[in-house]
Amino acid sequence: MPNKRSGGGLSPTQQAAKFLGVSVLAGAVLAGIALPAVGALGLAAKGSVESFDDLPATMKAPPLSQRTTILDTDGGQIATVYSRDRTVVPLKDISPYMQKAIVAIEDSRFYQHGAVDLKGVLRALNKNAQTGGVSEGASTLTQQYVKNVFVEEAGNDPTKVAQATQQTIGRKIRELKYAIQVEEELGKKKILENYLNITFFGQQAYGVEAAAQRYFSKSAKDLSLEQSALLAGIVQSPSRYDPVNDETEATKRRNTVLQRMAAVGDISRAQAADAMKAPLGLKVSKPKNGCITAVKGAGFFCDYVREVFLTDPVFGKTREQRAKIWNQGGLTIRTTMDPQAQNAAQRSIKEHVYKSDEVATAASLVQPGTGKILAMGQSRPYGFKKNETQINLSVDQSMGGGMGYQPGSTFKPIVAAAALQDGMPANKVYSSPYQMAYPSPVSACDGKRWMNDPSSPAKLENENSSEVGPYDMREATAKSVNTYYVQMISDIGICPVTTMAKKMGVVRADGDKMPQVPSIALGTQEMSPLTMANAYATFASRGMYCTPVAIESVSRRVGDKTSSLPVPKSTCSRAMSENTADTINTLLKGVVEDGTGKKAGLGSRPSAGKTGTTDERYAAWFVGYTPNMAGAVWVGDPAHKRKMVNITIGGRSHSKVFGGEVPGPIWGDMMTGALEGKPVEDFNTVHIPDSKPRDRGDGDDDGGGRDDGGNGDDDGFIGGLVGGNNNGGGGGEPFPTPSFSIPEGFIRGQSNGGGNGNGGRFG
Repeated sequence: MPNKRSGGGLSPTQQAAKFLGVSVLAGAVLAGIALPAVGALGLAAKGSVESFDDLPATMKAPPLSQRTTILDTDGGQIATVYSRDRTVVPLKDISPYMQKAIVAIEDSRFYQHGAVDLKGVLRALNKNAQTGGVSEGASTLTQQYVKNVFVEEAGNDPTKVAQATQQTIGRKIRELKYAIQVEEELGKKKILENYLNITFFGQQAYGVEAAAQRYFSKSAKDLSLEQSALLAGIVQSPSRYDPVNDETEATKRRNTVLQRMAAVGDISRAQAADAMKAPLGLKVSKPKNGCITAVKGAGFFCDYVREVFLTDPVFGKTREQRAKIWNQGGLTIRTTMDPQAQNAAQRSIKEHVYKSDEVATAASLVQPGTGKILAMGQSRPYGFKKNETQINLSVDQSMGGGMGYQPGSTFKPIVAAAALQDGMPANKVYSSPYQMAYPSPVSACDGKRWMNDPSSPAKLENENSSEVGPYDMREATAKSVNTYYVQMISDIGICPVTTMAKKMGVVRADGDKMPQVPSIALGTQEMSPLTMANAYATFASRGMYCTPVAIESVSRRVGDKTSSLPVPKSTCSRAMSENTADTINTLLKGVVEDGTGKKAGLGSRPSAGKTGTTDERYAAWFVGYTPNMAGAVWVGDPAHKRKMVNITIGGRSHSKVFGGEVPGPIWGDMMTGALEGKPVEDFNTVHIPDSKPRDRGDGDDDGGGRDDGGNGDDDGFIGGLVGGNNNGGGGGEPFPTPSFSIPEGFIRGQSNGGGNGNGGRFG
């Protein structure tokens, strides 16, 4: 019989023989599908043999996906997250019973054959021919391992998973070739180790260590005989033999494994009989995956860490690359979260605002000079049930947050910083009338000018008619006088304010640009609590702004090797001079002890802060700081529908909510707990000369003045400094209702005709 065709190469008969050999070794064409007739085999054989020869010489096994552990700054576990719950362990840390059980039931001749068990193939062929179906397979442990590698490589893509598991000749041939390679390169013990670490055991457990923890709450090295038999039996059909949901079927399968172990001589028949009488003895640990499992109410901080990993280029050039690393897991991420600060934040939030309340609260704490995020919490827990949410109310929309909230008067110190940095003296006086039209024109960036519409000029007013200047900066800040601050921004221009805001990391939560309109002085642009906390940290660090960071270090385990990954670093830059920052600190220092912020006071510890309550009372704020910690607290309706009037929050009724009454105490309790045991530091201050244009005979806060040391405050965009000595007075009610409203269309920028709300335009 000729061996070759005239043109060279294998003859059709030899091609058929090679294909037949490959097919038989691959499981006799899936160990149950009938072989085609020899006459029809020629064309199929040619393609299959060439496919076999064309396969890459080596199989590149992807790193096994494992769980990722997220830690706080002290090394305490916050949460575990994973695409597949797996902890890779060496063979020496797997019970000998488990090793014998899996071999006995899945491939009892594992140590006698090569990559393919020819006897097993023939046995399967015979049995399947007798039954007329596929009642028995012939894949060896090595082949099963290779198939699992294909599945692992497919990840969570359902199309790729289907391709990796489809019952076709092509896949079997591919599986066979790589099984041969694996046998040659790894050896039996390493193959067994890899198989036990990669295979699926049901209940979200991949690998024997995760399975041992899931079903018995113990390590794989401590598995008993009957426990090992149970786990080995699950592998064939994790859903059918699930001991959690079908104890009867799982017991039958376990006993089958025990019988098989006795039959091959791994254990005695007496041992098998005793083990078969034993109960399953489950001690199930529920799957604990994702930020929903985070401790200390840190689910949103955990989610923020994930967002940082998926968005920061330091972890990969593209989001796809970063997501691949995240999903493969095996990461240990040490974060900046301070457990003391986080506990204090959650404890204070829980005390003051209930998760079932009509409104919510969110708080963030950062460390001045480093940008480290120390705590992040909110009243509505991380979850999917009623009164729970997956939206992180503390951060910008791009990082899993919402659209943000208008900060009201808490924005005014940023305007003051811009003016001081521009050379304005701290005792600058403006006429500050009770009511006025927005000055026009007002210079903006790029040489533009904002102009009020003379036919219908936009106007503003202070809280009540008794707030009439002139005022200097100290008094106007203490009383949060709207007309003073609008005259200030009109004087220096809009651009210095938006530039200062940018230098301090103050951006809109939705990512839109800050509009070039004078109303920004009144806190009309939506911000997140983290943004405001970090901005005020700039004052605390004497003018140095540091970008926020949440990750200290990341180590990655691939196989038995561990390496460190680069992490994002805080970038610090000078936003303002030390003198400017010190002047702001002087303006704000200590007011929590002296004025409306008494409920936010820190006792003898020096602090500074500012309240803000937006128009219509949709949001109330307290943002404050010490030299070593800054924090922001927001309270409001995330949907911006519920006004905070005649409302119950945390079991307490409020006719009107303002920054010093609800957010202030949350901030005070949070900071007190977070700073307990920390050094008491004081601010650097400057001398601000008094400027008394005229003596108005104003009384103090206890003498009938406003809640914020003046006649307006803290309310509407009129906001209010937290306290301060009240040199203004008059007949303001203690907690007045905001009477000032921004004209419709005025806040957010130009109208269709190029104007700005009611009359505003650029010229």
